[in-house]
Amino acid sequence: MHTLVLWAGFIALMGLFLALDLGVFHRKAHVPSIRESLVWTGVWFCVALLFNLAVYVVYDGHYLHAGQQNGVNVLDGSQAARMFFSAYLTEKLLSFDNVFVFSLMLAYFGVPKVYQHRLLFWGMFGAMAFRMLLILFGVALIGMFHWLLYVMGAFLLYSAIKMLRSEEEDVHPDRNLLLRLAKRFFRITSDYQGERFFVRENAKMAMTPMLLVLLVIESNDIVFAVDSVPALFAISHDPFLVFTSNMFAILGMRSLYFVMMALMAKFRYLRASVFVILAYVGIKLLCTDLIDYLDLEQWEAWVSPGVIVTAILGGIAASVVLRKTNKGAASSTATASQ
Repeated sequence: MHTLVLWAGFIALMGLFLALDLGVFHRKAHVPSIRESLVWTGVWFCVALLFNLAVYVVYDGHYLHAGQQNGVNVLDGSQAARMFFSAYLTEKLLSFDNVFVFSLMLAYFGVPKVYQHRLLFWGMFGAMAFRMLLILFGVALIGMFHWLLYVMGAFLLYSAIKMLRSEEEDVHPDRNLLLRLAKRFFRITSDYQGERFFVRENAKMAMTPMLLVLLVIESNDIVFAVDSVPALFAISHDPFLVFTSNMFAILGMRSLYFVMMALMAKFRYLRASVFVILAYVGIKLLCTDLIDYLDLEQWEAWVSPGVIVTAILGGIAASVVLRKTNKGAASSTATASQ
């Protein structure tokens, strides 16, 4: 009962944030500027940090039985706070590929920029609902079949190697199963009808291309969730920490979308950071029992945040150095040619 109160309270908090975001702050459709997107990215990051402080207080006092299993304390406040922050950063970084694919899909379908923010809102809403089910389902399966942790670890290592070997995403929205089914069984308008998903055309209900794009975004997010959710389970097996960190990362994804489109061009080695983190969490899952046997949980709780932060900063630093080196080489070439 106490656990249900904790979950219900968080879901109500997310509902409040979504209502304020859509109904108050972004009620009118517009194209967010980079400055506005940066501000909102910072706002959601600060909100996540405040929630992380609340996680520390709740888990440290074991209020509503947080951090307990069968009445036994298994997580204190500092451990829970580090796990939440590590999972939050991991999901944020894994969002880079997600956002990159979203940008290709929005460009492919020619979605007007003024409607993209609202479209991503509903995509985010669906992602939250699906990931809650996936996380709860994953917790139940891991509880029954411990060996699934090894399957998840192997899958993440495979994903990391696949990412390392492929330079660019190969995206084909027209091959999406949901898109093909929708086109086959429903009437679809020839152009966008503002922000609406359905309209009446010749006295009959018809879908707009906006709904088709939403279906493609949701189905692709399910594919990305298969990567990201196991990665978060490598950081923590506490379903509440996994779920809340995931939700806060998704909450700021729309504002991050407009920022990251600029960042991906400037910091090309951030994809390498994603590879490092996927490989790390994959290896960690494969070594779960060894970590437990050697009683390294306390030590590992400090390692995960360090690896994640170092990977992000390393990717940014390498990108900056490479850009300066290329500029210097270009300047030298231009001088020599003169």
